[in-house]
Amino acid sequence: MDIASPMAAASAAMGAASAAASAAVTSAVSTTDAAAHGAHGNWLLTPLVLLSAAVLAVPLARGLKLGSILGYLVAGVLLGPQVLGLISQPATVLEIGEFGVVLMMFLVGLELEPKRLWAMRRPIFGWGSAQMLGCAALLLIPSFFLDADWHAAVIAALGLAMSSTAVALATLSEKNLGNTRAGQSVISVALLQDIAAIPVLALVPILASQGRPAGGHSGGRIWLALGALVLIVLGGRLLLRPLLRWIARSGTPEIFTAASLLLVLAAAMLMQKAGLSMALGAFAAGVLLAESEYRRALEADLEPFKGLLLGMFFIAVGMGLDLTVLWHKPLAVLGLLAALWLCKGLVLTVLGRAMGLPKPERAVFVILLAQGGEFGFVVFQLAEQATLLDAAQRSVLVAAVALSLALTPALLAWAQRRAGQVERKSPHELTEPQDSQVIIAGFGRYGQIVGRMLFANGISATVLDHDADTVESLRRFGWRVFWGDATRLELLRIAGAERAHVLVLAVDDFNHSVKIAEIARQHFPHLTIVARARNVQHYYALRELGVELIERETLDSALMSGRSVLQQLGWEPHAARQMAWRFRRHSVEQTEAMRPHRGDLDTLIAMSKRGREQLEERLAAERKALAEGKGRNPWQEPHLAPGTAPVPAGAPDQPQPGKA
Repeated sequence: MDIASPMAAASAAMGAASAAASAAVTSAVSTTDAAAHGAHGNWLLTPLVLLSAAVLAVPLARGLKLGSILGYLVAGVLLGPQVLGLISQPATVLEIGEFGVVLMMFLVGLELEPKRLWAMRRPIFGWGSAQMLGCAALLLIPSFFLDADWHAAVIAALGLAMSSTAVALATLSEKNLGNTRAGQSVISVALLQDIAAIPVLALVPILASQGRPAGGHSGGRIWLALGALVLIVLGGRLLLRPLLRWIARSGTPEIFTAASLLLVLAAAMLMQKAGLSMALGAFAAGVLLAESEYRRALEADLEPFKGLLLGMFFIAVGMGLDLTVLWHKPLAVLGLLAALWLCKGLVLTVLGRAMGLPKPERAVFVILLAQGGEFGFVVFQLAEQATLLDAAQRSVLVAAVALSLALTPALLAWAQRRAGQVERKSPHELTEPQDSQVIIAGFGRYGQIVGRMLFANGISATVLDHDADTVESLRRFGWRVFWGDATRLELLRIAGAERAHVLVLAVDDFNHSVKIAEIARQHFPHLTIVARARNVQHYYALRELGVELIERETLDSALMSGRSVLQQLGWEPHAARQMAWRFRRHSVEQTEAMRPHRGDLDTLIAMSKRGREQLEERLAAERKALAEGKGRNPWQEPHLAPGTAPVPAGAPDQPQPGKA
């Protein structure tokens, strides 16, 4: 399939739509010319034009399967000063739109707890550094044959090695690819690029002075950036949660929304003053609040602003595309664009193989990171001011980067149609409506045990798993497993959630699990959710959503091991079994009792110590009474059949009689 065909269709269709919108807007402007030149009304024109373009262009682009990003970009080109000229100052729109990128990075940070971020350190600093240095090295090679100034070539190569965080993350969100391995890898590399911003900026004055250090300016900038990071971390740890708690107690939702925006703005501005990416500051603030009780409220408040402001950013990028450079120097721009995609594509393909990404996901990984980035605009502008680049060179570089941003959504759509779409082209995707009583989300080791028990008793279940390799492997063993991301509402509907009785939540990812539970509680309140909790924090997050039937995955296996130890020490099997049951009930009850205090570490420690002491005292008293012949053996349950373990009535994580 030729990529030009959908691009041509999109451009023609959106051109007609935008032309109609432009005629209407121009008519309105001419009718209200007096007001437009007065003190009132002039400020309304820009938002009117922007919103009109978004309302018309984006649905049209999505209808043509090209995505909303391309719709925004084409609308920006048409509205810009070089086509219709309805907006003559795209830089102002770009500054406003950059806040959408900042909000997006804050929300990404909210999804990454510090522990999870630490676990990602290898892909961030390892694969991310390999991408940056590898791409820059390959992009430098042509400069040796062109006899170009190596100082300018180095800074141009580093600027081109950057990728667009905005395009990459917005595409992942739009196509629901954030939870795939490719999506996580893209996020890791994008984070490293934001971190690498400060040394790249510091390198510009050094190269401009022919390799001689430009005083202490660059070193001072690095120390200033480190100080800003430390300030955000300390402020986030000590001040943010108490401040949000105090605001939440006021009971005024709009003030909490204002505080959320203030928080993101403050972190972004602090990083900008320190010479770092605003998005990096917002991301750091988001990570610090990822474990707070206000995480979901912050997401709900900021999500609408993010989408609209991101749209403004992409419109501004389209407005800034210098069409005169494309007209006068097409070979230079297109040649640089081809070199950009070729060099970055080669490096990213090798990285994708080394990371073990499945072939369909590898294509997504390569395409989303092969384009230039908005940070390149900043680098090239600074390089021109430092006389490393002249105006003509900067224009060609900016045009190539902007063109790569504009073509990325169409290129991804074309690649997914050719190679098999990651989210829709799996050979085992669920497409026909199901009517099983049980849905199992996640079919790893935990979900397989649940499924085997159900299937052995003749109970059918619809099984979903988001890992294509796992689905393929399980299908070879005869399991009827469907590929799909259970966080997609439409997939749950097809799986029969409106008719099913039970949803088994067996996915191993904390955030994925909580998101599925949120969707199920909101859209399918009749479903009984039986959930797996990786740890106590996961248990608490699910309980906050109203999930009652939760099993901590290591609790019962650890109790079985403890029971075996007791038997090896001479305990009777029935006594060891009853002790394991008593300890289980104590653990469940204490965990539930501690839930209201999960944010107070001192209280949790005190309750944990006291609970342990009470259990030890009670068991010691029972052993003493039994030894003196004054009490019945508390570990015997005569009403139970031999070999049957008792089930504690009313335990929070045990099903009640009569329930599904």
